[in-house]
Amino acid sequence: MSEQSKFETRRELLKKAAGLSAAAAVAVVGAAGTAHAGGMSKASVQYQSTPKDGHQCDGCALWVPGPTPKAMGTCKAVAGPIDPTGWCTLWAPKG
Repeated sequence: MSEQSKFETRRELLKKAAGLSAAAAVAVVGAAGTAHAGGMSKASVQYQSTPKDGHQCDGCALWVPGPTPKAMGTCKAVAGPIDPTGWCTLWAPKG
């Protein structure tokens, strides 16, 4: 195989790799958008309406408060009303 032919083959490989990377990035962003829209089920994240190990929803980065501190709120990742004293496997401390 000539040097020019090897160069063109590498170039095609790099183009394909870049295309696959872009497609993967779009898929990840799309999945994140779904999670952000609150589309995950409570069962899939093991949601419970009580705290666990001192962690609860109102201390989570994904928590969206209700109209009052004790009112049900929502979550950026989980569908449905969320209790401020609840917990799930997605719990992450507020930054």
